[in-house]
Amino acid sequence: MKVTKENGDNQQVVLTIEVEQADWSKAIGQAVKRIANKVDIHGFRRGKAPRQVIEREIGKEAILDEAFEKIGQKAFNEALEQEKIELASYPSFERVTVEEDKPLVFKATVTPKPEVTLGEYKGLKVESKLEPVTDETVAEHIDRMRERKAKLTEAPEGSEVKKGDLVTLDFKGFVDGEAFENGEGKDYPLTIGSGSFIPGFEDQLIGAKAGEDREVKVTFPADYHEKKLSGKDATFQCKIHTIKHKELPELTDDFVESVSVFHTVDELKKDVREKLEKAAENKAENERRAAAIEKAAENITVDIPPVMIDDRVEQMIEEMAMRLEQQGLKFEQYMQYAGSDIEQLRAEYRETAEKNVRTDLMLEAVARAEDIKVETADLDAEVATMAQLYGAQPAQVKKIITSQGRIGDLAVTVLRRKTAKFIVDNLAE
Repeated sequence: MKVTKENGDNQQVVLTIEVEQADWSKAIGQAVKRIANKVDIHGFRRGKAPRQVIEREIGKEAILDEAFEKIGQKAFNEALEQEKIELASYPSFERVTVEEDKPLVFKATVTPKPEVTLGEYKGLKVESKLEPVTDETVAEHIDRMRERKAKLTEAPEGSEVKKGDLVTLDFKGFVDGEAFENGEGKDYPLTIGSGSFIPGFEDQLIGAKAGEDREVKVTFPADYHEKKLSGKDATFQCKIHTIKHKELPELTDDFVESVSVFHTVDELKKDVREKLEKAAENKAENERRAAAIEKAAENITVDIPPVMIDDRVEQMIEEMAMRLEQQGLKFEQYMQYAGSDIEQLRAEYRETAEKNVRTDLMLEAVARAEDIKVETADLDAEVATMAQLYGAQPAQVKKIITSQGRIGDLAVTVLRRKTAKFIVDNLAE
């Protein structure tokens, strides 16, 4: 087998691969046998039809396609190994000479993974920012527990709207003096301070009384989902019909027993504080880990091929579509509601995609430099974690992953995680 290499555009490489005529002829003969065993030809038992009959039935091109499928892939893999190329994206193929009495010649256009020059990744200095848990934080958390048990009562006559109240109101919106579509509501229930409406809308209702008319002026956010309204100044004519005050239950031992396993207010406060402190510690540690990986990625020198970023953007969009599907929403419906299109979404994802690709390249380079490997025990532990998550047996999960050909992907994920842990474990004190 002969391989010649030439540089293409956008960091691509074109491999011209030539397979000797004898090997190509042998591959064609094997293709004929495979086809003979798969197709039914009248007058012949399966696998017994001669080549000329098979050619007449399905055509010579189909035989050559079958032969190329097998030997072409084998030759391509050998060429990658010979030229020491690790693929960054899917290749494209062009058949040059596909004749039985001549060597097989085809071209493969590939994008190799770029060379990475590591910067500092051991002994990095990353600050840990631990948010303190104050008495006010604890009180706010307990107040949210009280709110879940709150009762709504009609406000006394003459009462003014305040934050936390539930009001019913009519409203009608105008932009440039014209009423706009979907800008009107009747007897609409709104909790003041919930952030349900455009920023500034709810605040301007504070102080109003039942039966009062009030004019509210707001500006639609620049990223508002209705593009024709985004950034526009609007005026809403509102009428308050009813006001209901939210009455929180008193914080007593009886209340504590009704909402928790504790018996006293002090016991509840102590538990809430401990949980908030633990959550704050976990948050600080996760942010510290993320900052360490981000810094190590920033320190590398690499020229990322555009196709790697393009591929990652498409992957992110596919994952988003899958999440929406799980929520019962079609991707196209979401895009229409958001007032966006696929090109806008690609542009929005591009910066994140580039950071993700850069991080992956850094982790792979560190793994090579530190000779970090994925052992069988590592894979088994990952499979066990996945099995526990889905309530299945590890053997079942491993069988599914293997049958889908995803063991390699799993190994890459585990390797990156081990490498990230290595970087975090080697941070400066």
